[in-house]
Amino acid sequence: MKRTIFIGWDRREEQAFKVAFRSAHMTLRESIPVHALVLADLELRVLYRRPTEHRVDGHSSILWDVISDAPMATQHACARFLAPYLARDGWVLFMDGDVLVRSDLNELFEGLDPAKAVYCVHHHHEPPEGAKMDGQMQLRYARKNWSSVMAINASHPANAALTLEMVNTVPGRDLHRFCWLPDALIGALDQAWNWLAGHSDPATDPKIVHFTEGTPDMPGYENAPYADEWRAHLERLAA
Repeated sequence: MKRTIFIGWDRREEQAFKVAFRSAHMTLRESIPVHALVLADLELRVLYRRPTEHRVDGHSSILWDVISDAPMATQHACARFLAPYLARDGWVLFMDGDVLVRSDLNELFEGLDPAKAVYCVHHHHEPPEGAKMDGQMQLRYARKNWSSVMAINASHPANAALTLEMVNTVPGRDLHRFCWLPDALIGALDQAWNWLAGHSDPATDPKIVHFTEGTPDMPGYENAPYADEWRAHLERLAA
């Protein structure tokens, strides 16, 4: 099956995206197209029509999703669910922009069963509500971080229910729990493929490190696990 990769881009996390993009490419033994998922581009193409607002909370600007009546930590919070529409067919992998890829992503695709509609790590992640990253709000919701690294089978008939209308009208919390799918069609990836820095089992050798609370260039996260590897990629980009 065809393979495609999308990485979420956010203006506030431009350096993080560059590391994610570079580390993804550097690990591939066989080429896979890797694209940035950019909200402004999707809005220009009238694919993303969800109403949003910018709200000020203290010293931070928060992007607010009107339909969900909730903040969006990144511009790709809901836009990620357009990835199968953009790919059209085959397997499409979406990753948040705050990841460090440490293993060949071909390995992830090779373990997928086409009978499943989606694959992700089935996290049990319940962080305390408050602030994360650069002042963005940390919220709890069902299946938190499941969709932060997910492989969607765009050719699976069950994913035909994930229409443009659904992406643009359903609350984000429902999209993130894969509301259009029965549980039996949601396959489980090994936790190494979406290892949450500071939360996942430290004995695991991560294939993808996800700096879900803050990347190593943000104050307070300079010493996060694998921060030195992350910074090494950033330094090579600047060289």
